Amino acid sequence: MIVFDLECINGHVFEGWFDDRDDLNRQQEQGLLQCPVCDSFSVSPKLSAVAIRKSASPNSAGSGQEMASQAQLDAMAEFAEKMSRYVENNYENVGSSFAKEALEMHYGAKEFKQIRGTTTKEEEKTLEKEGVPVLKIPDFKKDNEDLN
Repeated sequence: MIVFDLECINGHVFEGWFDDRDDLNRQQEQGLLQCPVCDSFSVSPKLSAVAIRKSASPNSAGSGQEMASQAQLDAMAEFAEKMSRYVENNYENVGSSFAKEALEMHYGAKEFKQIRGTTTKEEEKTLEKEGVPVLKIPDFKKDNEDLN
């Protein structure tokens, strides 16, 4: 996997994870890249710094990598929490009616609005077949929620 910094036409910067550069190019050509902030499909890779790793000295092996790995995990956890809060605060929860609501909006039977909810595997296949754009994201539990 490789991470690219992406930027939409409105200047929003975000990350995208791809198998390789060809995968990025393929998704861009197919119009699959979308800004998570403004929903713009005019998205392109942003120039970013390249990291070159030096070999570690024998007595410092692992410590720098462990610190970097923990920092990356902390950053990913923070991003996941922010994303979860954003979706919770800005998208209406339609629960198990997600597929029905999305299809009705897709075909103009209902006015478009930002929604979130759940689908079955069969409903996911139907949405994909009908060309309804859907982004699956995990539902993160809060620290004070029961984890059982």
